Amino acid sequence: MVSALCVFAQPANGAGSGEPKAEFAAEREMAGKAQNAHGGEKLRKMTSLVIRGSVGISFSAQTIPATFVTVFSGDKYRFELNNPFQPIVQVNDGTQASASVGNGITLPPLNRIGFPVLQRIGDFGFIVTALPEEKRKKGGFRVTSPEGVVTDFFIDTKTGMIKGYDSAYEFGGRTGTTSVEIDKYRLVDGVQIPERYVQRFDLGPNTIYADFKAKDILVNSELAADVFTIAPSR
Repeated sequence: MVSALCVFAQPANGAGSGEPKAEFAAEREMAGKAQNAHGGEKLRKMTSLVIRGSVGISFSAQTIPATFVTVFSGDKYRFELNNPFQPIVQVNDGTQASASVGNGITLPPLNRIGFPVLQRIGDFGFIVTALPEEKRKKGGFRVTSPEGVVTDFFIDTKTGMIKGYDSAYEFGGRTGTTSVEIDKYRLVDGVQIPERYVQRFDLGPNTIYADFKAKDILVNSELAADVFTIAPSR
């Protein structure tokens, strides 16, 4: 359900290029504050994250009840959306992604937008810059992934906590965007994880809203060996 704003690859935060650049120093400081607010070293060293819960999906004047599961581990992830009409499974094994999605629906790269990107700040290729001019009053910073996927984080400047974000990506030559407003966090093993949030997907002529409510949140849990295995095509 994301426009890659093309950015030439460069070392993140000046890493690997000699002395850190003074440009965007305030934004890098803000990004570091956000990381620390959400767990600091515990967030950076988190090896896995599992979230299960319910979600209400709204489009075309109707709301569909569903359940969801997301599993993250480094660049790998698995997302399941179970509903009566269009069950969805998307898996990335760290090298390639596969999704059982029909009807022209394309999901964003879940390891390159939003909260998972917060953990990667400071890694090579994840570039911190300023928000575009029209968003700067909200307070925050932009992170561009090595693939050029952009996430604009908006933060509480007093606490450093993420209030929401906008992300943009490209699919099939088209542009998709998604926006999130976070209502509640849960502290799990020293890491602040979004527990309740509303997400909007803008997919060309279609807009979809999803109200996520996490029930179970597991940090650094042992994962099944095949959780990121991509099923062979039939």
